[in-house]
Amino acid sequence: MSKIKETSTNFANKAALSDECPEVYTANLIGGQWALVICSWLMQGKLRFGELRKLLPNITERMLTLQLRRLEANHIVKRTVYAEVPPRVEYELTPIGYDLKPVIKELEKWGEKHKSL
Repeated sequence: MSKIKETSTNFANKAALSDECPEVYTANLIGGQWALVICSWLMQGKLRFGELRKLLPNITERMLTLQLRRLEANHIVKRTVYAEVPPRVEYELTPIGYDLKPVIKELEKWGEKHKSL
């Protein structure tokens, strides 16, 4: 994932639109195919990295790590590290992350309806 230069017009336009439009702000937070799928799986409860990896066989470890970090930075996912040997790390949705459940369900219904056209 490459970052947009903060001095670019594209960055300024994206920031302005995100400030003005809550829909764009939300899309920027959960945008991307992997973030939605990760959130969908985490709605079922806590999962370890390896479990997520098995549920998403087409994602690379690097992309999964980047997406989890991004979701964590946006306070959608909580990462818990247990002081064990070997270390155990679990991911779960935060309360604000669980608020996405009806949104994701509606996107799923809309997608199924649109596919059938």
